[in-house]
Amino acid sequence: MSWRGVSLVTGWQLTASLCFYTIFAATAFVRSTFGVSRAVTGLAITAVMLGYTALLFGTGAAADAFGERPLMVYGLLALAAGMGLVGLAGSFPVLLGALVFVGLAYAAAMPATNRAAVVVAPVGREALAMNVKQVGVTAGSALAALLITGIGATRFGWQAGFLVAGVFAVLISGITAWRYTGKPGEGELSFPDVRGLLDDPAYKGLIVSGFFLGAAVFTTTGYTVLHVTESVGAAAGIAGAVLATIQVTGSAGRLVGGELADRLPGRPARGPALVLTAQAALSAVGFLVVVAAESTAVSWVAFGFLGLFILGFPGVYYATMTALVDDDEVGAATAGGQTAINLGGLSAPPLFGLVVDATGYDTGWTITAGIAAIAAVVVWTMIARE
Repeated sequence: MSWRGVSLVTGWQLTASLCFYTIFAATAFVRSTFGVSRAVTGLAITAVMLGYTALLFGTGAAADAFGERPLMVYGLLALAAGMGLVGLAGSFPVLLGALVFVGLAYAAAMPATNRAAVVVAPVGREALAMNVKQVGVTAGSALAALLITGIGATRFGWQAGFLVAGVFAVLISGITAWRYTGKPGEGELSFPDVRGLLDDPAYKGLIVSGFFLGAAVFTTTGYTVLHVTESVGAAAGIAGAVLATIQVTGSAGRLVGGELADRLPGRPARGPALVLTAQAALSAVGFLVVVAAESTAVSWVAFGFLGLFILGFPGVYYATMTALVDDDEVGAATAGGQTAINLGGLSAPPLFGLVVDATGYDTGWTITAGIAAIAAVVVWTMIARE
């Protein structure tokens, strides 16, 4: 029960996210290397997200049955293998298969680390520990962008970046096996009792809100660069810096959100739920600010403001969830919550693109603001208010 343990779990999450998010940074290289269209290039993201979503309930059940430590050790080794497959892929179909494998391996991340964050958190600081751990996601994705774009510009090529990430994953897996003890599971592998979890209206509210928040966050990360280049008219380098700013402010939002959640009085789930309500509502405001912004500088500030809340919510979301369920249900509960977020992320971005093609970015972002507002209403009425 110490911040040293939280740091170890955060480092693991950073490494796993570094591996997973490399493909998000490599789409331009994928298109030029394999000579595919923009639409077909998008299948690379679909492949990794499908693999990730497909195994969440399995890894959630495994975390509850065997504890989080085996998933953390062997999950990183599986990710390293996936990085190797991507790095050596010689055709686009082989690349897609490798990315599905990467997604399957990354499915261990949230159930394992959410359980680990609860185990290692200092008493009374569970929400902050969860949010510190979640900073590993944004930090890992930012490092992935730097790694792929940096190595991609050298003679080694972008696929070498995947191999480097894989080597790093092997090293951190070894450190985890050496330093992390964890908490044993209940010892019996069974399918998660999803129906039992959904009997709790508060958990059901989190699932619904997770779908809407997932739709909003993946739309944001997927279309920020295109919006800044096409609608605002900025250079691609500036657009990339705007996206990086969102990741930085999202990390800050996670830390501040966790600190506030721990300090609010009441039952354990109340503080995180109140903060989550505010984050969703302020995300809606942020999307409207993006609509109003016209110049490059103002848009940069607007997206930075938006990032505080729409990328700042996951830690508080999971802090609320782990406060609602028993310790031996954290893996299963996480699987349900992350599946809801992923389903929102799978469905919303293509629809956003259709709206933008038909009516423009302003309409798309306004609808996304409405989606975030719905999430705020759901959390308030089904969790925070009670």
